[in-house]
Amino acid sequence: MERGEVSAIGLIETARALVADDKGLLAMDESNPTCNKRFAALRIPETVEARRSYRELIVTTPDLGQCISGLILYDETIREGKKEGASFLKIIVNAGIIPGIKVDTGAKDMAGHHGEKITEGLDGLRERLIEYFKMGARFAKWRAVITIGPGIPSRGCIEANAQALARYAALCQETGLVPVVEPEVLMEGEHTLARCCEVTEEVLRTVFDELYAQRVMLEGMILKPNMVLPGLTCPQQEVVDVVADTTVKCLLRAVPAAVPGIAFLSGGQSGELASARLSAMNSRFRGHLPWAVAFSFARAIQQPALEVWKGQQANVQLAQKALYYRAKCNVAARRGNYPAAMEGE
Repeated sequence: MERGEVSAIGLIETARALVADDKGLLAMDESNPTCNKRFAALRIPETVEARRSYRELIVTTPDLGQCISGLILYDETIREGKKEGASFLKIIVNAGIIPGIKVDTGAKDMAGHHGEKITEGLDGLRERLIEYFKMGARFAKWRAVITIGPGIPSRGCIEANAQALARYAALCQETGLVPVVEPEVLMEGEHTLARCCEVTEEVLRTVFDELYAQRVMLEGMILKPNMVLPGLTCPQQEVVDVVADTTVKCLLRAVPAAVPGIAFLSGGQSGELASARLSAMNSRFRGHLPWAVAFSFARAIQQPALEVWKGQQANVQLAQKALYYRAKCNVAARRGNYPAAMEGE
């Protein structure tokens, strides 16, 4: 068997493992400024040690591997470990969880496109990916953000971000890492559900055009899209089943069947609402879709734990229980029986 065939098999196996057994991804890849901002809101010290302690709380949560298939780390996090003891990478692998890494360097203002962003980080990416693979990461993530507003998104913004996502994905697969491709249409704004659906479909079609152009193997990637939602300030907020139906219909029109899994981002939704919408998709369409419908949540799993912890060592066990509970809720959502399965807990 040729080396390329072996690499392809490894990518496909990892991609499938990330969406297997009703599990999903936990994103703990917040940049230091974002993490500090969330700490500040709860009056937690904005220090290196506080960040390390919080990340230790997450990766040492008992039985986390029963609900979480992959953990997305940040550059600082992948190099850290327990205050006294094993590295986070070793703890994650021993828990049966696949380690991943965020590799973009953030969304910046796009020249000539007022109100729009372009994600940077392609310079030197090949070398960084090689280093992360050697460290033990087996997948990576790159996030692009698309804003809906008067006159936007523009084709220029959509195409530039789609091309960057495709170039990143090709480099990942060259290195042996499964790319998690994240084109996020943001929730902020007054746009309707129909407008979000229109933009999301256009974005996804453009992304897959670029993935084809860059010869990305679709069987060896994961798509991390937004759910199709009305803007946060839109007067009409549709019920859960309407959101589920609209999201699935949009994805069926734009996402090839070769993709093994769709792991939704939460995008600022509450944990309960994100789980309810994911559950509705699985209860209404499970068994009728070409790809697994999973989750890749950050705040929607982490936030209750962060609020319980508050930077206090005495609260660690309670915070871990809160984290595990939200993770377990999303396993139920993948089975299409949230919140019924969680009643009484």
